[in-house]
Amino acid sequence: MEPTRRTVIAAIAIAPLAACATLPGGFSLEEGVYRLLSLSSQRAFARLTEPGGFYDDQLTRIEPPAASGREGDVLGAVLRTNAVRGRIAFALNDIAVEAADRAAPIVLDGIRRMTFSDALALARGGPTAATDLLEAQVGDRLVEAMFPEFSAGLSGDMIEVLGAIAGAGGGGQYLALARTASALASRSIFRAIGREEAAIRANPRATRDPAIVALLLSGGAP
Repeated sequence: MEPTRRTVIAAIAIAPLAACATLPGGFSLEEGVYRLLSLSSQRAFARLTEPGGFYDDQLTRIEPPAASGREGDVLGAVLRTNAVRGRIAFALNDIAVEAADRAAPIVLDGIRRMTFSDALALARGGPTAATDLLEAQVGDRLVEAMFPEFSAGLSGDMIEVLGAIAGAGGGGQYLALARTASALASRSIFRAIGREEAAIRANPRATRDPAIVALLLSGGAP
């Protein structure tokens, strides 16, 4: 079929983009960013899913929310007790390790499904540019996926404290704590991924991945 004027113009417009999307070694920009995020995520989850993976790391440790001080705030009254607050902190971080197992495949699937509308900007961006995009696209799914883990885990690990809260009419607050913990765990996961991304960007050759090396050492230039 004879090409129309419109298809010829479209092909000419696309050609420079296609050329710019090729890295040294024949890798695409998208492949380089995909591998950068995949390796960063794998390394982060390898740390987070170890015992104490959240609590032992200042960057990812989850702290209970501050007490609100409102009258009738049962959870707030409990959280003003340092001993109980410490127990809740340990429980939250232990549950986060289990929740990270649930989160890992969602993150990796999210990376596979991502569309890199501006892979060049990610290649030339800041130390966590790719992670920031990943969090924007996947973060809400992660919170929803981990919420059941926190809800069930808190009721099991902190049954005395949280049972008292529920018995005093604070059941809604208990669920709010699980929701908050899910959001905090999600944020911690992306902090961990971002740290790994920054480390890879600082020394891409150490990965021995030719696509990552080409992406970062060429600055995304063909």
